[in-house]
Amino acid sequence: MVQVEESKIAAIGKVLNDKNRPLKERFRALFTLKNIGGATALGSIEHCFDDDSALLKHELAYCLGQMQDRAAIPILVKVLEDVNQEPMVRHEAAEALGAIGAAEVEDILTKYAKDPVVEVAETCEIALGRIRWLKQKENGFVDNNPYASVDPTPPALSTDVKELQKILLDESETLFNRYRAMFSLRNLRTQESVVALASGLKGKSALFRHEVAFVLGQLQEECSIPFLEESLRDPLENEMVRHECAEALGAIATEECTRILNEYLSDDKRVVKESCEVALDMCEYEHSPEFQYADTLVKISDHTQ
Repeated sequence: MVQVEESKIAAIGKVLNDKNRPLKERFRALFTLKNIGGATALGSIEHCFDDDSALLKHELAYCLGQMQDRAAIPILVKVLEDVNQEPMVRHEAAEALGAIGAAEVEDILTKYAKDPVVEVAETCEIALGRIRWLKQKENGFVDNNPYASVDPTPPALSTDVKELQKILLDESETLFNRYRAMFSLRNLRTQESVVALASGLKGKSALFRHEVAFVLGQLQEECSIPFLEESLRDPLENEMVRHECAEALGAIATEECTRILNEYLSDDKRVVKESCEVALDMCEYEHSPEFQYADTLVKISDHTQ
């Protein structure tokens, strides 16, 4: 937890909850609060769940899961139970409960694993799988996640791309195991593994496809752009998937990505439109002097370790 004066944390929370602020500023405030942590940050995030932006609320839930603070559990349970919240928000609350990994939420996740909203039900199943896995980690497991994320599942033990892709695309497999294959492919970080991952954008489950897009955004590999573009351009694709494809393109941040995203700034789906706005802000940041400086420091640090 970062040590920051309470008054400054409250001021950041005020930015997050100010509906008159540009969405990109509110997102930056949210991620600042995530990095600070603590009761005041949690309170500001909780208060924001009455917003009318599903994109922002889903990101609130994601951040609460990444913060790994058990004090967030009652907030997330309340969101999961609220059937008036958008499915993508409730799904993210369930995933966040799995990320925190406390056994005390097994009953609530079991209940909502039967939710009529399929994305919510599937997420609860995956979250339950993670909590149960945490109780009995298999022998030989090594957490080789090169990213700072708390993932919905551990990676599979295999590093064979063809074997992992087979599991990834096997609709008869559990989503938990398919997610494990997904994260193992991500961790390999080769062009072959990225293309194998991208093939998952044709899976039957919208939840699964959206997670594939998220992972491709983490990888930031240009070879995935055509796959992400195809899904974003598909008007019949689930908006949760299209939004994640937009944010992945923003993370990759090439000129081509910027061009594609600009085309969808007036999309009929609010969550897609807003995702493009946030993604374009990510593109701008990736090319800013501040990012270039930070990236250089990271590379120097990696070289000296």
